[in-house]
Amino acid sequence: MAESAALVIALALMALIGGFALVLGMPPGATSPKVARALLALAPDEVAGPVVELGSGWGTLAMALARRYPACTVVGYELSPVPWLVSRIILAVRPTANLRLRYGDFRRADLSGASLVVCYLVPRAMAALRPKLEHEMPAGAWVLSSTFAVPGWTPVEETRADDLYRSPVYLYRIGGKNSR
Repeated sequence: MAESAALVIALALMALIGGFALVLGMPPGATSPKVARALLALAPDEVAGPVVELGSGWGTLAMALARRYPACTVVGYELSPVPWLVSRIILAVRPTANLRLRYGDFRRADLSGASLVVCYLVPRAMAALRPKLEHEMPAGAWVLSSTFAVPGWTPVEETRADDLYRSPVYLYRIGGKNSR
């Protein structure tokens, strides 16, 4: 009986994750350690305000960002309920004072105070995000993107992770020729 209940719960969770992946256009995935290292290596040394991760998934990168920037508030947004709940459980077990994990659509988040936005979003989502970044983020703020570039922007710097796919990582600065 317990095995049947566990199987039903596991199948329901997989269906929920799969359903949200179809709706959102991308399954939640943990950032691999090699890609996380490349992102953190390319991230600006100092930021003056909040760090925001758009689509924080299982929370692994948001937690690494919170360690990298202990003086800043780090906010991760996730709309898929299972990864968000798992990340909240991990945060409860390993509290991080400067990390906030929010359940919700980052497209509704106010980015006007963000000094760094980090994302790993498919090209369609990156194209849709560009006007929001340009409109809301202050001049001088940073955007760090894993794998997919912001269409029409020229990165200030870029690198590749030492992973199987040689995943590209892009760093942009809001304002000036590179982002507008």
